[in-house]
Amino acid sequence: MSELREPSGAGGSGAATGHDVLVTTPSFGQHASEPWEVFAAAGVPVRTARAAHPLTERQLIEEAEGARALVIGLDPVTAAVLAAAPGLEVVAKHGVGTDNIDLAAAAAHGVRVVNAPGTNTTAVADMTMALLLAAVRRIVPAHASVTGGRWDRFFGPELAGRTLGIVGFGRIGQAVARRARGFDMDLIAYDPHLPAAVFAEQGVRSVTFEELIAAADVLTLHLPGPSGGPLLGRAELAAMKPGSCVINTARGGLIDEEALAELLHSGHIAAAGIDVFATEPPAGHPLLTAPNAVLTPHCAAFTQQANAAMGTTVAADVVRVLRGEDPVNAVV
Repeated sequence: MSELREPSGAGGSGAATGHDVLVTTPSFGQHASEPWEVFAAAGVPVRTARAAHPLTERQLIEEAEGARALVIGLDPVTAAVLAAAPGLEVVAKHGVGTDNIDLAAAAAHGVRVVNAPGTNTTAVADMTMALLLAAVRRIVPAHASVTGGRWDRFFGPELAGRTLGIVGFGRIGQAVARRARGFDMDLIAYDPHLPAAVFAEQGVRSVTFEELIAAADVLTLHLPGPSGGPLLGRAELAAMKPGSCVINTARGGLIDEEALAELLHSGHIAAAGIDVFATEPPAGHPLLTAPNAVLTPHCAAFTQQANAAMGTTVAADVVRVLRGEDPVNAVV
């Protein structure tokens, strides 16, 4: 059985006593007590998954038995999972992207899907700039040089006057633009789903995807996972400027990672900052040995503030659904 967390307190009238929430992601309330307190105040029993995150489809089917709500991370909520959990009322994504949830199947089963939009915007935008600076200024090898008793010095480009191409211009893409403007970068963005007024308000030039690839000195991704193949395939990466840089804090499947590793080895791509991978962790992956690649373990959203905000946002919506109320952040 999964670990059971009994609520430390219960709400008054209207409390959802007796409802069962399964939390599969270990980051829920990892650095903040407030998300757990939301469930406790509502009198909602919570249990955590026994299997390591992310659960497989089979593991999620087994552990979701009897649950009326799921709080998930990267676990696959498929049609089979939904069919095997007839008492399920709501699936809450502890984050923003819902590409690992079969939204059509959820709607067909009458299961609400909620997420936490905007809660990790600042954290991911900050991490994007951190990876960019670390990659182009070669901070990691410089650190290793000093701690290894050497005094190697590494040259890298300044950001001022360089063109930052932002693919996906939602909350996070716009937050990255605001930060990059402070470094005097030239800003272009591609997002076919936004009206021209959004780009104008942010002072960012809207371009086609092909124009962005050709013009960007730095390309950063801020959009959901692809429905087909990678957005940045071998051809797209090869079409980028020689000496350019790629940053990905969005989804691993957006980039042909083997092609990126090859182009880092050849020097056509000068540097990369990668927080997300198609398979996590990326054991034996060619990017692990690629030069000038700064790699982090899918932790761009891992700040204390984002952890508290994401957890409390989804917990509050789960409680609303279990009480028969409409959620605030409904996806389905």
